[in-house]
Amino acid sequence: MTAPLAGLRVIELSSYVASPLGGMTLAQLGADVIRVDPLGGGADRQRWPLAPNGASLYWAGLNQGKRSVAIDLRSPEGAALVADLVAASGPDGGIVLTNARPRPGLSPADLRRRRPDLIHVQLHGTRDGGTAVDYTVNAACGFAGLTGPEDRTGPVNHVLPAWDVATGLYLAVGLLAAERLRRRTGEGACLTVALEDVALATAGNLGYLAEAQLRDDPRGRIGNQIYGDFGRDFRTADGARLMVLVLTPRHWRDLVTATGTEAVVAALEDTLAADFTKAADRYRHREVLAGLFGAWIEARTCDEVAGVLRPTSVLWSRYRTFAELARDPALARHPLFAPLAQPGIGGYLAPARRWCSTAGRRGRRPRRSSAATPPRCSPNCCRPRGSRSCALDA
Repeated sequence: MTAPLAGLRVIELSSYVASPLGGMTLAQLGADVIRVDPLGGGADRQRWPLAPNGASLYWAGLNQGKRSVAIDLRSPEGAALVADLVAASGPDGGIVLTNARPRPGLSPADLRRRRPDLIHVQLHGTRDGGTAVDYTVNAACGFAGLTGPEDRTGPVNHVLPAWDVATGLYLAVGLLAAERLRRRTGEGACLTVALEDVALATAGNLGYLAEAQLRDDPRGRIGNQIYGDFGRDFRTADGARLMVLVLTPRHWRDLVTATGTEAVVAALEDTLAADFTKAADRYRHREVLAGLFGAWIEARTCDEVAGVLRPTSVLWSRYRTFAELARDPALARHPLFAPLAQPGIGGYLAPARRWCSTAGRRGRRPRRSSAATPPRCSPNCCRPRGSRSCALDA
């Protein structure tokens, strides 16, 4: 299928996570992303995790699908080469994505003189241009105080660099919005995105900051339990751990019916003056409910619990390690993954494009689907050859 961003050319001067992830996202959509590195490689060239031979799996993963050029960016000649690359990148070019501090000849003002319709997207750590990374932003925005076991007194960092990932996607979206504006008006744009702002905006959009402002009883740690509803981890008879949760009245009814606990639940509602079809009551009495459903789960093996819950709407999953996931034969059959022969590293399964088209053949509009007939992936989808399902079906 024709890639949505085919023809778009982006010059990327970046390192570490957020900015390279933004460029990779654009590349997966078909953009020609050219990463410019200093001679000898960027500061993130050897960042962990590493392959057995010491090559950076991190670097290879975040830069797949891009082209690369190494230039002495400290020299006037090197800066001029990059400026030429930006200026001569065609009608769909003149786009820079970077988290590097501007060098002489490569500032937005310098580049705009060469390319008046320049789109320049700059990542900062903080809004005033200061330095910050995911680890420091996470420490400052409050989430580390809610992460971890209930009896933990100090902060707990999250292993996932969530703010880097979210910011990388913001960079890609901002760049595409600026490019659309340029198509409509002919005018370029200079955008800045701050890692700290993304974290603060997320805390605000999800209600964490408003809750802290409006309530006198601050939220505390609850371990693996779900805040505001019923859900937590449970251990099965054969030692597996499951995450089981409900978020709607239907989920709740299915859980009660599937576990055969209708009479007990009704008695609890009478005794506690509660209505467990309501999320607030489920959360308020979560320990009582955990004891009830925990006993049911602990008396059964993982396969037995899965057999009961799988046909229902109840939300659940078995906890797995990365090692278990990597060894699962289903990973090789997953339409998102395909074998990759990476020079200097070897062969392994790597994720490809995260989107696929549901459009029909050229000249036809996508057929509307009914609830009984789910949309099928286009024959021209990005799925690997021989796969029967679309990445979005997973």
